[in-house]
Amino acid sequence: MFRKMLTYGLVAGLVVGIPLSWMALTLKPEMLDQGVLIGYLTMLIALSAVFVAIKRHRDVDGGGVIRFWPALGLGLGISVVAGICYVITWEVTCAITQADFAGTYAKFLIDQQVAKGVTGDALAKFTAEMEQFKVDYANPFFRLPMTFAEIFPVGVLVSLASAGLLRNSRFLPAKRA
Repeated sequence: MFRKMLTYGLVAGLVVGIPLSWMALTLKPEMLDQGVLIGYLTMLIALSAVFVAIKRHRDVDGGGVIRFWPALGLGLGISVVAGICYVITWEVTCAITQADFAGTYAKFLIDQQVAKGVTGDALAKFTAEMEQFKVDYANPFFRLPMTFAEIFPVGVLVSLASAGLLRNSRFLPAKRA
């Protein structure tokens, strides 16, 4: 089971990592909204490896049957490996590009607040929060778990849905030759 977690997790990590690197290299600050949408869609596509792995494990190794908890465990294991790949990809991409993601993101959010008409003390407070975010983001003990927390909840949801659906042996049954 560990080998399956590693194999499918690495596949999911590659599927999410390559577009992440591409977006980090080409995305302009004014397109951050679309980047978030594209990023989460890519995560869902990559984490479809969870569904495939659970189904394959059920149909090939389990004789068409799998219980919820082992299926969930397999899915979560794959999600952890994919999340680690995601974090490594982000760190390598940021190191190569020397990009100031925190500064760019903070400016983007501040500009959004200004566009909404926020002024005075509220804007000053928000700007101070964004300055603190930039300081926090420079710390790897803050940044690494934060990056992992972008993808892992998606993996948990996909794992829960996949385990719930695939525990029913009548759902997408294995084709017999």
